[in-house]
Amino acid sequence: MRIEGPYDYDNTPMCQNAIGATKLQSFPAAEADNSPQEKNSFDSPGEELLAPPLNFSMVDYGVFRSGFPEPANFSFLRTLGLRSIIYLCPEPYPVANAEFLKANGIRLFQFGIEGSKEPFVNIPEDSIREALEIVLDEKNRPLLIHCKRGKHRTGCLVGCLRKLQRWCLTSIFYEYQRFAADKARVSDQRFIELFEISSLKESCVPVSSSKGQ
Repeated sequence: MRIEGPYDYDNTPMCQNAIGATKLQSFPAAEADNSPQEKNSFDSPGEELLAPPLNFSMVDYGVFRSGFPEPANFSFLRTLGLRSIIYLCPEPYPVANAEFLKANGIRLFQFGIEGSKEPFVNIPEDSIREALEIVLDEKNRPLLIHCKRGKHRTGCLVGCLRKLQRWCLTSIFYEYQRFAADKARVSDQRFIELFEISSLKESCVPVSSSKGQ
């Protein structure tokens, strides 16, 4: 595990949809129109568009998940008041993202889990267990968990958290599949099913989702 922190980005307006971020473009009008126009709220000076990262969602009170944050998502992330980010990929954190963390006093916990594809999937249980302990420590929240797309590595970590919260496997797999969609992996779900939670402290489970689902 790699730990950094606690730590101006290019504020390019972006709009976010379920697929990803698309840069806003302006197009010239075909001809001048002098009729009164209703003012668009996005035209107000100083207003920023708040675009969440791909696959963003709240997991629990003070715990969030997403795909890799882009600079266009920084304004949104700032509203969360993050203390920590758990990054589940082995690649170095981009300079722009590292500067954002430094400017906002956010601590980075990096776990270099390879994004292998089936049937060659090796999910390191020790890394997932160590990341879970960080999630369960209240002094690290609010925190964001992310990998590249917010599907497999993030899904495994969140799935193991749900086991600790005593969710039934049906609900855990439904949540996993909702984010992984047609990229859902049997190996990930098998890993979650077999993950042993007995060594983790139940007393650290976030209260809001501790009831069985």
